[in-house]
Amino acid sequence: MLKAGIVGLPNVGKSTLFNAVTRTRKAQAANYPFCTIDPNVGIVTVPDERLGVLQKIAKTNVIIPAAIEFVDIAGLVKGAASGEGLGNKFLSHIREVDAVVQVVRCFEDADIHHVAGNVDPVRDIETITTELVLADLEGVTKRLEKVAKDAKRGDKEALAEQAVLVKLKPHLDAGKPAITCELTPEDRVVARAFWLMTDKRTIFACNVKESDLATAETNPFVLKVREYAQNHFGCEAVVISAQIESDLVDLTEEEAKAFLLELGVKESGVGALIRGTYHLLGLRTYFTAGEKEVRAWTIHAGDTAPKAAGVIHSDFERGFIKAETVAYKDLVSCGSVAAAREKGLYRMEGKEYVVADGDVLLFKFNV
Repeated sequence: MLKAGIVGLPNVGKSTLFNAVTRTRKAQAANYPFCTIDPNVGIVTVPDERLGVLQKIAKTNVIIPAAIEFVDIAGLVKGAASGEGLGNKFLSHIREVDAVVQVVRCFEDADIHHVAGNVDPVRDIETITTELVLADLEGVTKRLEKVAKDAKRGDKEALAEQAVLVKLKPHLDAGKPAITCELTPEDRVVARAFWLMTDKRTIFACNVKESDLATAETNPFVLKVREYAQNHFGCEAVVISAQIESDLVDLTEEEAKAFLLELGVKESGVGALIRGTYHLLGLRTYFTAGEKEVRAWTIHAGDTAPKAAGVIHSDFERGFIKAETVAYKDLVSCGSVAAAREKGLYRMEGKEYVVADGDVLLFKFNV
């Protein structure tokens, strides 16, 4: 299962958000730096309204959503790349995740200490980016020295690594994350072996106060983060209120909906964050639907039908014959598989078929 790491400066709401995302009280949350030392890990279900619709069509009582793993990582401080605070431990934990959710404080509160003394979300992002870039630059420099001799002898693997490292070093030296470096698809494959922290896909979570959630789209802090995220990372920023999400943990689904409506919002920010992270990891969903259950299965974007079948069981992939499939929207508009079949929307696909997000599939196999 792929992992997304929740990172940020101390006291920005990481652990509170982790508890809300995982629907637990697993992570200690307090108003002082380094409250989280060892990372907390939790399995998170991915909100998907399509499951409820398919449940009605399939006439079943059982729905099983997709899931991803979230990791709550200790807060970083300036100087982490040289070992300040919990620097080395923090950096090692980031290397182990597949994507990064960076929580950024977008609210003023005199009762909650900020490590820099005042709230400036862009400065906070730059602090973290600088530390990660410095750590990556050190790693790239050492690796260049290591491959130099083999590259000089004409070793193909060393030459390939050297070519990519030479592109990355000046980019990192300019303070830019590796993910924005212009590399070919082949270069990206080589770069994966370097385990660069700034080469991981990132999404920003703008943490606002409870009273600001309904008007977050005009919040000057949020606007600054969104602009910075787009211009410097080419990624998105979602709005959450960690404290609200923490309050929702103990409520029933109906109570939570009523609470959010009172605040003037329709959906929890955590739902958007989880879905955004799921897609950030390059994950997509297909469904199986029958009287026994409706289930969401996780695949990678671009996976073929046999690969998708293998997610259910390796025998399905090994003995794959064909996939019976209908697009989610087509099935919903028709109201049943039988009606979709009559309209020619229910198809047979072979081994080369690339599964689309939302496909409803039935596999035929023989082993």
